[in-house]
Amino acid sequence: MKIKMPLIFASVLLALSAPAFADDDQKIIAQAAKNIMTTAQALKAAAETPVTVYGTIHKHIKDDMYQLQDQTGIIHVEIDHDLATPAQLLNPGKKVRVVGEVDTHRYKPTDIDVVEIEIL
Repeated sequence: MKIKMPLIFASVLLALSAPAFADDDQKIIAQAAKNIMTTAQALKAAAETPVTVYGTIHKHIKDDMYQLQDQTGIIHVEIDHDLATPAQLLNPGKKVRVVGEVDTHRYKPTDIDVVEIEIL
């Protein structure tokens, strides 16, 4: 019984927190609609700035990390597997609109943590 209670508590907590994460994504999407940027502008934006960037998939780096290119440069984008279905193969040359949050790092390049992607 002692083992079951923490598991039940953790399950309930996880279930209750899921809508909060979805709500955060909706806020990012709404704010990013007002912040349409180029890759060069996104690279200079502050951490956690909601952005919308149009471009072309330049390269698949690994797992869920890609390079997005537009006329001003290239930025890394992190696209979770649940955002792009296998039918939406993110091959080089694919035109996309990404919506997400700028993510700055100390030792890695700035990237965009994508919450929504549209194949154009």
